[in-house]
Amino acid sequence: MTGLEKMKSRILEEARSSAEVKIQDAQRQAQELLDEKKGQAERAAAAILAKARADAEGLKEKAVSASDLERRTKLLSARQEIIGEVLAEAYRKIKDMDAAAYFGLVEKLLDHYVLPQEGEIHFSPADAQRMPAGFEAKIQEAARAKGGALTLAEGDALVPDGFVLVYGGVEENCTFKAIFETRRDEMSDRVQKRLFSRDRA
Repeated sequence: MTGLEKMKSRILEEARSSAEVKIQDAQRQAQELLDEKKGQAERAAAAILAKARADAEGLKEKAVSASDLERRTKLLSARQEIIGEVLAEAYRKIKDMDAAAYFGLVEKLLDHYVLPQEGEIHFSPADAQRMPAGFEAKIQEAARAKGGALTLAEGDALVPDGFVLVYGGVEENCTFKAIFETRRDEMSDRVQKRLFSRDRA
């Protein structure tokens, strides 16, 4: 082999070796880049999965909370309906009392509402008609006990039940209807405590 041929052979060998080194280096860099991108993709996928799980858990909690709120709302509505029915039934029972029991209750109201003044007492036409004998005397007695006097007026169609006291043109509405309306919250609380004291919403 001549000197020129040896030189060519050496140059080709060096070129081949250099090319192999560059190829290997390129392959190494490509693998490193691939591994890096793969790691980034895995981390991104894990983050997306974690966020999706967190979002799903949040939606679940919201759904449970909304369901619980709806249950509580329905329960409260049902309780209010029951309380309303109890109060309505109590009012009906008073209206349906026999005369003796009914006017016994009226007498208790008189002791509470009569003032030490002169005035009038008004009953409904139906109550004025079924008033027990001697009850007018009890009215006068209740008024005198407070230092006042009451005149029994004729039946008043505007009075549904109970009675209305009038002192100097000022009315004191003592009808059972008015008492149930003005004291509804108080009576509702009492009914709720008796019916639902052991329940929890």
